[in-house]
Amino acid sequence: MTGWTWEYEGYDPADERLRESLCTLGNGRFATRGALPECSADDVHYPGTYAAGCYDRLTSEVSGRRVENEDMVNLPNWLPLRFRLPGGDWLTPDTERVLDHREILHLSSGLLERQTRYALGGGRALRVRQERLVHMADPYLAALRTEFTPEGFSGPLEVEAAVDGGVTNAGVARYRALDGRHLTHVHTGASDKDTVWMRCRTRTSDIRIALASRLLCEAPVTDHTGGDDPRAVQRIALELAEGHPATVDKVVALHTSHDPAISDPLHAAVDRAGRVAGFDELVESHRTAWGQLWRRGELDVPGEAGSILRLHLFHVLQTLSPHTADLDVGVPARGLHGEAYRGHVFWDELFVLPYLNLHFPEVSRALLHYRYRRMERARTAARDAGHSGAMYPWQSGSDGREESQTLHLNPRSGRWVPDHTHLQHHVGSAIAYNVWQYCATTGDAEFLHTRGAEMLLQISRFWAGAATYDPYLGRHRIRGVVGPDEYHDAYPGADRPGLDDNAYTNVTAAWVLAHTLDVLRELPEPRRRELDERTGLDAAELDRWEEVSRTLYVPWHDGVISQFDGYADLAELDWEGYRRRYGDIRRLDRILEAEGDSVNRYRASKQADVLMLGYLFSPAELRELFRRLGHDLDEHAWRRTVDHYLHRTSHGSTLSGLVHGWLLARDRREEAWAFCQEALRGDIADLQGGTTGEGVHLGAMAGTLDLVQRGLPGLETRDGALRLDPVPLPQLSSYGFTLRYQGHWGVRIRLERGVVEIAVPASGPGPVEVRLPDGTARLRPGETGRLPLRE
Repeated sequence: MTGWTWEYEGYDPADERLRESLCTLGNGRFATRGALPECSADDVHYPGTYAAGCYDRLTSEVSGRRVENEDMVNLPNWLPLRFRLPGGDWLTPDTERVLDHREILHLSSGLLERQTRYALGGGRALRVRQERLVHMADPYLAALRTEFTPEGFSGPLEVEAAVDGGVTNAGVARYRALDGRHLTHVHTGASDKDTVWMRCRTRTSDIRIALASRLLCEAPVTDHTGGDDPRAVQRIALELAEGHPATVDKVVALHTSHDPAISDPLHAAVDRAGRVAGFDELVESHRTAWGQLWRRGELDVPGEAGSILRLHLFHVLQTLSPHTADLDVGVPARGLHGEAYRGHVFWDELFVLPYLNLHFPEVSRALLHYRYRRMERARTAARDAGHSGAMYPWQSGSDGREESQTLHLNPRSGRWVPDHTHLQHHVGSAIAYNVWQYCATTGDAEFLHTRGAEMLLQISRFWAGAATYDPYLGRHRIRGVVGPDEYHDAYPGADRPGLDDNAYTNVTAAWVLAHTLDVLRELPEPRRRELDERTGLDAAELDRWEEVSRTLYVPWHDGVISQFDGYADLAELDWEGYRRRYGDIRRLDRILEAEGDSVNRYRASKQADVLMLGYLFSPAELRELFRRLGHDLDEHAWRRTVDHYLHRTSHGSTLSGLVHGWLLARDRREEAWAFCQEALRGDIADLQGGTTGEGVHLGAMAGTLDLVQRGLPGLETRDGALRLDPVPLPQLSSYGFTLRYQGHWGVRIRLERGVVEIAVPASGPGPVEVRLPDGTARLRPGETGRLPLRE
């Protein structure tokens, strides 16, 4: 790990899946895992390629039930390039002796370099060096350069390059009982002496896919296409000279029928591949594009933390780049890096958009459009459930229907158990929060007054309709839900799923209702009239929203906010006993189910639930929100609440360390740094036990960026000002970043012990107001201010 490279030394099959995920290359439109090109998919290697928004739906038979799942499709593999001596076996690190092996991910340029020396016997060796890119300037291109250098011999080498259409979705072991054959009608052909192509389509979504692969080298190329082989193959006979490298360049274009401004994916792919001048020219424009991204997302953090944060930013930008702004896609929870969670969209934009809002707001806007386009489907789901408004799904894919599985496999017990996570209706509040945050940060009044206001209205309408009045409590209640914790999805022994009055759900619902009322009051009169006419909104409904926003029930026990009503009745878990028996108890739910028990019986959380409120809202905002609900949430009550759940959380999610680090940073700095480190190392150390090899955890990665951007600086963008109230963690006391704020491109903020330096670019539209706990400053375009901070 260096400032701008991520390096692996040696070859270890056990590490390959993790390396492949962390060495994935992408451009926001598609991405390819960092698998070795000479290796096929097996228990060690998994060379997947995924296009944003490319889904397909299949039905499988599981435990006597028909189960429907929509997957992000593993597209034809463009990587294959294998080699051998004449008459010998194809060389792979699993079948031949490897003398040296090194992989280097160049973050600054978005290049993956690989160096391997194969032992060939008799003092001979073959050195293989490769460079790979998925083009950031032209999002339809990828390329692979391979150099073969013989050591101790000269002679022929056979090389075979291919595009493989025989792939399936098989990258997650626990999904393999499900049908993963998404591609059909695979056809291959050749369009020129150096170019072969493949076309196919998905089985039910009928997305047409085409790839063209062009080989550039001095030796003649022969193609082998057609017939029953689902591969488009090209072969070369190289004549190697000892000590002299022979180069083969492979350029690939990938198009689908989702792409704009094309008539046919196959024609577009062949044409695009044929117009590439060469690998060096691709690298030059690719480097330029990455350089522009790094300038916009500039992050200056010293030491190991800085290196990890740069890797995190690299993977966020590969999944959600400016190219994403042209697509109809959401935030895939595991990036475009693997098949875990089937490529679905959860609530992860809650952790991703705050970073994007301040650097790539056009991407944030596009991601919110994804939710807006699926609002009608969310309204249909609400009607089908007997509600009004929009009930957004916990898992979303192509069209916005609920994609949460009804069964999931516990790998510890081997049993398929019911899955009730579709009851996490709090995802609607996350969407509303994202709308509000985006508009407050960017000043995008046009979006707030149009699509944003419509989403807020329909989500508020759902919450107001879902709330029922309890005359005994004199409060409104929201029943039958699941909170962010996810461990608790029913009461012990209950015959129906769901919990009543999850505190996070109710408090965020109250926030949505209150803020929607504020937005509606501030709408321009013509726009407000249009919205009322379109939605049938009237004064009586607004009065109900006002009432519900002040009377939603928040349960308490022992001076602590209860995670849900009835939480106080649950048993305490023997945490130390389980740690002694199992060591890693992050997935406590699976351990207990395998024992024939249920986590529903215990005061045990997978991740922050109640404490998520402290992540979303500043202490002042949270106090005001509880005051509106009729509660006095003083500092002591909140600390008791934090202590209670801190000791009853297994951290079975990569988001958990992030949230706890954020919460504790202000008054428990050593504990906070331990959680921050866990968040930083979650993927690189695969702390969740093999899950990163199935795809990175994009929300946690983006959340660590936001921790440095907003959490530790105490940065808020509201009331027309940049507000800063920094937390001086000893381990991270000096750092800086650049952000885009309401028309100012490249506002530079640098924090040192006792001072914050803010530089406003000369090209900005007007002064920037900066508010600190001890004062206010107005910085004009071109000015730099050094402002003292209180100790």
